Amino acid sequence: MLGFSTLDLIASIWFAGAWAAYALALDRTLYGQRGLNTRMNRYREQWMQQMLRRDMRMLDGQVSASLQNGTAFFASTSLLAIGGALTLFNSSGDLIALVGALPLGEVPTRLQWEVKTLGLATILVYAFFKFAWSYRLFNYMAIMLGGAPPASEKDTPEAKEYVHTAAQVLADAGRQFNRGQRAFFFALGYLGWFIGPLPFIVTTAGVVVVMWRRQFDSAAHRAVARDYPQA
Repeated sequence: MLGFSTLDLIASIWFAGAWAAYALALDRTLYGQRGLNTRMNRYREQWMQQMLRRDMRMLDGQVSASLQNGTAFFASTSLLAIGGALTLFNSSGDLIALVGALPLGEVPTRLQWEVKTLGLATILVYAFFKFAWSYRLFNYMAIMLGGAPPASEKDTPEAKEYVHTAAQVLADAGRQFNRGQRAFFFALGYLGWFIGPLPFIVTTAGVVVVMWRRQFDSAAHRAVARDYPQA
């Protein structure tokens, strides 16, 4: 297909399978609930509870704005990265010659190079949509902070339900942001394919190992796990 070798196809299937398996394991399994991302949801709930007890909520607004700004930065970065990926089409000849000078196997054709570039751009577009939606959810979260019940009503059933709803929106914003970051990490692994299928397999495996360690074996995870009732 398009002149790709069997090893190229194996590497691309390995990449897609690794991404899908990691995402499913993290988001859909009991083991994934022990990950750092999911454990942070408890602190999001606590934040909303503490917010409801405060009469003055400027601090909460500042934290919300900080989260929005960070997400906006990544959304803007993903747009720049998309532009950078598309410029690879204009310099395909020089880059193919550069790869051909490396002792890493068969030199890709121009069509193969452009297919790989299109794949990279697609990953970055996916990341942009995730970051953009996360930004929108953080914006909704800021609105919910402004519309939260007063501290004098913190013990009412309506206020408790409001806190739960706000925490869910906040958790979803964080989830979408994490998926955008995951796409960025896998985009780095995808760059290995421009060198060759074997580097592609290695870089993909490296990305999965690094992300897994951050979720389940990092200093931050160990710190949170000590304060987590389900650890």
